[in-house]
Amino acid sequence: MPDFTDNLKPASPDGTTILRQERSQSDVPEDELAKHLLSRNDFLGRQQRILQVLEKDPLFNKNKQMNLSRPERYQLGLARAKKLRRYQDQYSWDAEDVSMSQYLCDDVSPYMVHYAMFVTTVREQGSDEQKAYWMPKIERMEAIGCYAQTELGHGSNVRGLECQAQWDPKALEFVLHSPTLSASKWWNGSMGRTANHAIVMAQLLIPKSEGSSEFVKKGVHPFIVQIRDMKTHLPLPGIAVGDIGPKYGYAPMDNGYMLFDHHRIPHSAMLSRYSMVDKNNGTYFQPKNAAVVYGSLTYVRAQIIMHARLIMARAVTIAVRYTCVRRQFSDRDSTDKSAPELAVLDYPTVQIRILPLLATAFALHYTGEAMHRMYETTRAQISKGDFSRLAVLHAQSSGLKSLCTELAANSIETCRRAMGGHGFGGGSGYIQLNNDYLSKPTVEGDNWMITQQTASYLIKRMQAAASGKDKPQDEIEEHCRQYLSERKSHRPDQLRIFDKDEDILEAFRRRSRDQTYRAHIERNERKRSWNSLLIQLRKVSHSESQSILVSNFYEAVNSSDASVSPTLRTHLLTLFRLFAFYTMDNEARDFSKANAVSEDDLDALPSKIQDLMAQVRPHAVKLVDSWKVPDFLLDSALGRHDGKVYEDLFNRAHRLNPLNEITFNPYYKSEEIVMGGGDDLKKILAKL
Repeated sequence: MPDFTDNLKPASPDGTTILRQERSQSDVPEDELAKHLLSRNDFLGRQQRILQVLEKDPLFNKNKQMNLSRPERYQLGLARAKKLRRYQDQYSWDAEDVSMSQYLCDDVSPYMVHYAMFVTTVREQGSDEQKAYWMPKIERMEAIGCYAQTELGHGSNVRGLECQAQWDPKALEFVLHSPTLSASKWWNGSMGRTANHAIVMAQLLIPKSEGSSEFVKKGVHPFIVQIRDMKTHLPLPGIAVGDIGPKYGYAPMDNGYMLFDHHRIPHSAMLSRYSMVDKNNGTYFQPKNAAVVYGSLTYVRAQIIMHARLIMARAVTIAVRYTCVRRQFSDRDSTDKSAPELAVLDYPTVQIRILPLLATAFALHYTGEAMHRMYETTRAQISKGDFSRLAVLHAQSSGLKSLCTELAANSIETCRRAMGGHGFGGGSGYIQLNNDYLSKPTVEGDNWMITQQTASYLIKRMQAAASGKDKPQDEIEEHCRQYLSERKSHRPDQLRIFDKDEDILEAFRRRSRDQTYRAHIERNERKRSWNSLLIQLRKVSHSESQSILVSNFYEAVNSSDASVSPTLRTHLLTLFRLFAFYTMDNEARDFSKANAVSEDDLDALPSKIQDLMAQVRPHAVKLVDSWKVPDFLLDSALGRHDGKVYEDLFNRAHRLNPLNEITFNPYYKSEEIVMGGGDDLKKILAKL
């Protein structure tokens, strides 16, 4: 039967025409910018190559995915994970290719923790002998792993973990045991139904003396443990393990629980690159630096920062394209009654929600790249026995993880709200993106909690600077000494943020040092309790992290990179100023207290921000295009590259919605739910 809707078109001008005009008015060198952003590890080439594989495979079709149940989503997720692994063999994909395939698939993989943390932990904390044994099994996916740290009763407080690994000197084994219900491992991804092995973080207990029944705690250590039978995949005796159930997001991920009942594991299970228990005499050798035990978390935090830029770029891409296509109301001051409706993005009240986020995506990118380099350098130093940079890496990665994931998570919701009613719909492309990403402010260190780690390090450096002993330990302490010297000798001049970009950097740095100094005084001189300072400490951490974002953005834009054309550099500088001034405006009181920026300049910030947004507005579409987020990944009617917003929204509702394939009986006097369906309700009731 003919469908008259097949011939209907949107009102003119349609989205395709609008986006074509948007792109034609901008001089942003899109391809140059894309290469500038995404050239490392041939990101763009990999994306194009792997996208061609996934787009052809019906297993990765997302048309009706949102209508599946949780068990179906896990099964689909596992099927996709297996298929990607087979593609790895078929096409000889390397680790970066695998990572790209998971990124494009956009379904959190039941194998994710295996790739992200299990492999990393064994590689970085296993001895040479352990790596020689385990890495081939891991690479062949015979040993499929997870990372079992968080417990039902403890998450961020790793020292408080209850799971025990007790050394038995007679049997030469460790005994894993969960002494309480709250000692149950909990939330650990890939553990519920997928993994057959786990990195179990447990409290190491050593006999107090030979033959003693008393034990001494030696802290939390990693153990590699088989948790399921390799043939039946059923839990081993003494292990209770399963999936924790539905969550806010991550439908395909089997976040699990696990308890041990005096489960014995061999001496070789303890990963022993940095610490070990002597098999012959039970002597414990502790790591030179305890923080290396949490090296996998530091790695993941660095990766999370890199990922945040792509999440924000994706959210902003949808918002910018849609708010250019969407028209609402004519110019209120126009005398022409037939004046066309304005693009939603032309309203400053929409610009202020979206365009600073566009600039922030670039800020996150440059700091993500800097953190990647810092991580690689630090790990290389550690491999040579040099732990001098580990504390800085840990402090910065903690603070930046907190700030960057908060910015990215908030950006999704801010963009969604800026798009009005359609932002709430399934065609927005935000539902799964939002639900899945909302875990990031919590996982790998709660965003409020881990700022203490950054603040603690900064206060120690300020305290060391105040003592004036020896040479500065690092550049942070050197800056602290400079700040104290200026504070002691004279009141530093307020900075000319609108005249010199370098003064913007200095303003953020001075504000950060001022926040650290105030916390140092409260803690070390006035002896206030740590708990009473927690809110202030979060500001200390965020101030430093914002300073890092601004500094990395500026340094990248002003580097001597000859591949950046003058035109592109001009656009990047505009984005830099927009990000810096928008951030400064939101924290204006701090800059005033630090005597970094004058009250007059702070008062002028809103006007400056609006001027910068007006400069960015004509180029917004090409700026988001430069992130090269494919439609396959966006899965958004609103954010389509071709602008066919309304055509896609209607197609999803009218042709792809499975609910419209069923005729229902709405009359309450009848027990029937589906016309001619009989006892369909019983099938639903059986699942409740």
